[in-house]
Amino acid sequence: MGENPAKNHYAQLNQGEENEMEIFGYKTQGCRRALCIAGYILSCGALRLLFYWKPEWHVWINCIRCSLEEADVVLLRTTDDFRTYSRKTVTWISVSAFIKNRSDYPATEEDSIFSKAIMKPSLLVKTMQVQKIRYVWNVYAKQFQKVGVLEDHYTCSAIHDKFGSGLTCNEQNVRRAMCGPNSIDVPVIPIWKLLIKEVLNPFYVFQLFSVCLWFAEDYMEYAIAIIFMSLLSIFLTVYDLRKQSTKLHRLVESHNNIMVTVCRNKEDFQELESHYLVPGDLLILKEGKTLLPCDAILVSGQCTVNESMLTGESIPVTKIHLPQADNFKPWRVYCAEDYRKHVLFCGTEVIQTKADDRGVVKAVVLQTGFNTAKGDLVRSILYPKPMNFKLYRDALRFLMCLIAFAAIGMIYTVCVFALNGEETGEVVKKALDVITIAVPPALPAALTTGIIYTQQRLKKKGIFCISPQRINMCGQLNLVCFDKTGTLTEDGLDLWGLLPSERNCFQNIHSFPADHSLPWGPVFKALAVCHSLIVWEGKIQGDPLDVKMFEATNWVIDDSSGHQNEGQGSAHATVVRPGLQATTAPVEGITILRQFPFSSALQRMSVIAQEIGGDPQAFTKGAPETVAMLCRAETVPSNFESKLLLYTAQGFRVIGLACKSLRAGKPPAALTREEVESDLTFLGLLIMENRLKRDTKPVLEELSAARIRSVMVTGDNIQTAITVAKNAGMIAPTHRVILVEANKVPGSFSASITWKSLEENKIEDYRSLEDDTQTEPGIRLALGSGQYHFAMSGKSYQIVAHHFRHLLPKLLLNGTVFARMSPSQKSSLVEEFQKLDYFVCMCGDGANDCGALKVAHAGISLSEQEASVASPFTSRTPSIACVPELIREGRAALVTSFCMFKYMALYSIIQYLGVLLLYWQLNSFGNYQFLFQDLAITTVIGVTMSFTRAYPKLVPYRPPSQLISPPLLLSVVLNILFSLSMQIFGFVVVQEQPWYSQTDIHSACLSVNNHERNSSSGLGLHGMRDGAHEQTDNGFKSYENTTVWLLSTINCLIVALVFSKGKPFRQPIYTNYVFILVLIGQLGICLFLMFADIDDLYSKMDLVCTPTVWRISMVGMLAVTLAVSFLVEEAVVENRPLWLLLKKTFRYHSKSHYKRLQHVLEQDSAWPPLNETFFSDSVAVTVEGNMGGHSNPTFDSNEDSL
Repeated sequence: MGENPAKNHYAQLNQGEENEMEIFGYKTQGCRRALCIAGYILSCGALRLLFYWKPEWHVWINCIRCSLEEADVVLLRTTDDFRTYSRKTVTWISVSAFIKNRSDYPATEEDSIFSKAIMKPSLLVKTMQVQKIRYVWNVYAKQFQKVGVLEDHYTCSAIHDKFGSGLTCNEQNVRRAMCGPNSIDVPVIPIWKLLIKEVLNPFYVFQLFSVCLWFAEDYMEYAIAIIFMSLLSIFLTVYDLRKQSTKLHRLVESHNNIMVTVCRNKEDFQELESHYLVPGDLLILKEGKTLLPCDAILVSGQCTVNESMLTGESIPVTKIHLPQADNFKPWRVYCAEDYRKHVLFCGTEVIQTKADDRGVVKAVVLQTGFNTAKGDLVRSILYPKPMNFKLYRDALRFLMCLIAFAAIGMIYTVCVFALNGEETGEVVKKALDVITIAVPPALPAALTTGIIYTQQRLKKKGIFCISPQRINMCGQLNLVCFDKTGTLTEDGLDLWGLLPSERNCFQNIHSFPADHSLPWGPVFKALAVCHSLIVWEGKIQGDPLDVKMFEATNWVIDDSSGHQNEGQGSAHATVVRPGLQATTAPVEGITILRQFPFSSALQRMSVIAQEIGGDPQAFTKGAPETVAMLCRAETVPSNFESKLLLYTAQGFRVIGLACKSLRAGKPPAALTREEVESDLTFLGLLIMENRLKRDTKPVLEELSAARIRSVMVTGDNIQTAITVAKNAGMIAPTHRVILVEANKVPGSFSASITWKSLEENKIEDYRSLEDDTQTEPGIRLALGSGQYHFAMSGKSYQIVAHHFRHLLPKLLLNGTVFARMSPSQKSSLVEEFQKLDYFVCMCGDGANDCGALKVAHAGISLSEQEASVASPFTSRTPSIACVPELIREGRAALVTSFCMFKYMALYSIIQYLGVLLLYWQLNSFGNYQFLFQDLAITTVIGVTMSFTRAYPKLVPYRPPSQLISPPLLLSVVLNILFSLSMQIFGFVVVQEQPWYSQTDIHSACLSVNNHERNSSSGLGLHGMRDGAHEQTDNGFKSYENTTVWLLSTINCLIVALVFSKGKPFRQPIYTNYVFILVLIGQLGICLFLMFADIDDLYSKMDLVCTPTVWRISMVGMLAVTLAVSFLVEEAVVENRPLWLLLKKTFRYHSKSHYKRLQHVLEQDSAWPPLNETFFSDSVAVTVEGNMGGHSNPTFDSNEDSL
C-alpha cells in the first residue's frame, strides 16, 4: 500500500536540510484498532512483530488518512534512497498556567513561532518529537515547525532590540514549556531494552525459527551451538551498544547542568541551571573558563573560545559581537559565511572574555538542546546516515535468490515425500528444513567479521573509525581531495622574508632569520598587533602563522593587561610590549583595542590598535590581492602583481599588510568593519615558506600510479597552490595548467568565463598571461587527454556553478587545483564530484574542512584526537600516508566481503543440493553430519578466512563494487554446476557399483557385514525409519548418503580455498597461516573419516563402509573438481585481460558519469578552449549551435546512448 499525497495530508519536514523527511497525517480509528488487537492475539504476536518491522503497515491498518491539522499519528518517510518509514504520536502541551490573559503575552512575540503555535482559546500546543528534535504545529502556516531555535528571520538590529535586555519570566516559561529542557540528554539505554531490540532483529527471528525446527527434528547439537553462537553474538552486540551509549552519555552529561547567569527583562540578573535556558535568553558571560551549554550569538564584548571539541583543532578562536546593522536582511544572510564568528557553540570552552564600553559580555541564546552544533553531532552519532552502497543492496538481492531456490526445493520436497505417502507433519518439517539449509543463518555474522578485523588493523596503524560500514566503501575510492596547509605541507610556516613598500615602491627584501632585527615602523607595528593571539596557560596560543609572525618581533603579550588605558577603549584590551631581546622601540607598548577576526570568506583580518599615549590606527593583513584592493591605488606598487607572482610561483605563502590612521572623533567600538578596511596604505608583503611534508610526494606518486586522482582544495593563493601541486607531483612537469577565471559582468546579471594558459617562463611578467595567442597551435599539441589541469579560485567556482552549470562537470573532470575555497565551497565541490560518480575521499586537518569531511564517502581528519566527531576516520599521525593505507585496507575488506559471500552462498547450495539428492530416496544427512559441516567446517572457515591482510601495493584498478557483476556471478554459477555434477556423478555411479545394495548397507565390507548382521538384518529404508532409536542405524545410513556427504564436505573446503583471493588486493593466501592450518586440519579429519573404518565413529557419523577403491575414486572426483574449479577461477574469472577484451568486443562502456564524459571530451577537438572568453547569456545561445566543445546537450543527450 503506497502513499498518495493529498492536500493537507502530506508535507515536507526540514525542507532542504540534511534530515529532510516527508510527513503524512493519520487519525486512529477505534474499530480498526480493535481488529488489530484481535489479530495480535490470534497470530500469537506475529502480527505485532511484523508491524514492529514495518511501522507504515501498522499506521495504514490502524488509522485513516486525514489532514496534518487533525492528525493524532504521523508517518514519516526519509527522502533518501532507502525511503525508511517511522511512526510518531502527536501530543498536546498546555500553556494556560503561564498565560492568564492576553496582556500576559507581549506584542513583541507576535511574529514568533512561540506565539503562532498556541491555539486559542484552549491555550494548547500540538507537538511531536522526531530524532530528539521537537516540532510544534504552526496554527497560521498550517505546518510543523522546529522549536528550540531562534528563528532565522530576525535582522541584526532586531536581535539587539528584542533580546538585548532579556526575556520576561512569562516569556521564558512559555518557551520552556514548548522547547523542553536545554540538555543533550543521551540516557544510558537499559540492557533489557537493548536485548529486546536485538532479539527482534529479523535475522535472529529467522534463527529462532530454525532452532525450533531443529529441536523438532532432534537436531539438538547444532541447535544448541547456534543458540550459543547467537547468544554470544547478541551479548557482544549489546555490550558494544551499551559501552557506546555510556561513552556518549559521559561525553555530553558534563555540559547538561552548569550554573549560568541570565538577564531578566525588568528584573535584573538571575542565576539558574543551564537546562532552564530557552532561545532568546540573554546570557551573561563572566571572566574565567566557562563551558557553553547552548549555541549563543554574542551581542556585546569579545570572547576567545577553544572549539577543539567540534573541529579537532585546539587553536583558540576569537569571537566578536554581532553588529547593530540596521537593514532588512536576516542576520545570517547579512553576515554570510562569517556568521560563525559571532556564534558561540555548545560544548566549546570560553577561555577569555573581553568586555567593551557597554560593560559585561552578553550573548543571546540561539539554539538549545539537540538543535545546537554539539547536539547535531550527537544526533549524527545516534542516527547515522545509512550508506547506500551497492554491496549491501546486492546482498539483499542475493538472499532473495537463495529464498527463491529454497521455494523450488520446498515444492520438490513436498512432491517427493507426499507421493511416497509420508506423514503430513514429516513432510512439513522436511520442507521447512530446506529454507534453513538454502539460506545460511550465519551469513550476516560472517560478513561483519571481515569489517571488525579491518577496523582492528586500522586502529593498530593509528587510524580510528567511527563509521565501520564505510570501510568497504574505501575500497572503491578513486579521487582524493587534499587540503594544503597542514595536510600536504607542514603545519607551521617559517618566515622567509618581508618585502616592505614605501611611496608605492617595493624596498629591499628583509630576510629571516637575519642578523639585524626588523627596523621600527608601520610594518613592525603590523607584525606586532595584527593577530588574534592570546596567552593561555602561560603560552602564546593561536594560529601558527600569527605565532611565527609575532615571534619575529621579539615582543611579548602582557598577560596582566587588565588596566584602563588613558581613558580609551576597554578595561580588557590586549597589550603588547617589547620583550627582553627586542630592539629599542620609542613606545612603552601598543594596546589592541578591537579585533575583526580572520574570515575565510573575506580572506583577511583587521585590528584597531593604539600606541600607549598615541592615536588609534587600523592594521589589516590577508590575501595580497584582497588587501591591495582595499588600499589607495597610489600606495600600491606598480609591479605588485609581478612581484606577487614571482613568490607565489615558487610556492611561498604570501600575506599582504596594510594600515591607516583613524580619526580621534569616533570611538573604536562604533566603527564598522567596512569603515576600518577602506582607504588603507599598503605596507608590503610578508613571505612565508610552507614546506611539503616528507611523505607527501611519495604518497601522491603512489596514488597516481594506482590511477587514483588527487585534487587540491585549499584556502590559499591560487599560484602558491599550483606551485605546491607541481612540487608535490600532482601536476606532472610536462602537463599544462589552464587557469579558469569567471567574473560577474558589472551592471548585468550575466557572467564571463576565461581560459588562460599558465606558462613557466612567463612568471616575471604577469600581464603576459593575458596575451598568449601566439603559442596556441603549440598548446593544442600538448593538450592530449589528461595532459592539462584546470585551476580555479573559489570565486570562479561559485560563478561557474551558478552561471555556467553545464561547464562544471567538464571542468571538474580535469580540475586539479581549487584555491581560495571557503568551507561551504569545499563541501559543494565534494558533492559535485560525487554527482559525477566518483568515490571521493577528503583528507584535511579538521578545522575548516568539517563539512567536506562529513559529505565525502570517506573523510579522514588528521587530528591528534583519537576520534574527531567531524569525520568517519581520524589519523593520529598528521600525515597523508594514512590515505593509501585506508584504501588498501578498504580494498582488502571489500574483496573479503565478496569471498565470504560467495563461500557462504556456495556452502548453502552444496548442502542444499546434497540434501535434495538424498530426499529423492527419502533420505537425508544425519544430525552429526550436518553438525560437522555447519560447525566444524563453515563456522571455523568464516572466522579465519578474513585474517588475510591487505596487499602492500596499490594496483591501478579497483575491486568490483557489486556482487551481481558478470565475473562474480559466473564464478558462483560455475562452481554450483561443478558441485552439482560431482554430487550427481557420485550419487549415480555408486548405484552402479557391483557391491552396491539398497537394502543391505554392509554388503561392501564383508567383515563389517558379518559383525553387524545380527543387529540390523536387511532393513529397507522404511524399516530403518522404524528402527530410528537403535544405536547402529537411525535411518540415514546408505551408500548414497556416505558418498554425497563426503563429497559435499570436502567440496566446501575446495570452494573455501578457491574463493580465498590473494593478489592483487590481499596478500597471498599462504600468508594467512591460521586459515591454511585450519584447512589442512579439516581436510585431514575429512580424509580420516573417509579411510578410517572405525565402527563406532562411522555409526555416530551415519557413515557406512565402502571399498578402498571407491574411496580413492571419490578422492579422484574431488581432485578433478579442485583442478577444474581452480583453473576456471584463475583462467576465466580472475583473468582481467579477458574481461577487458570482452568489454571491448561487446562495446561495453562504463555507466559512470565521469567515464562517459571523458569519452565525449576525447572526441571533442574544441576542448579545452584557450585564451577565449564566453559570456553566460551568449553561451545559452551558442550551446544550441555548433560549439560542440561547450554544448551541454552533447553531455546530456549522448550519455545514455554510450
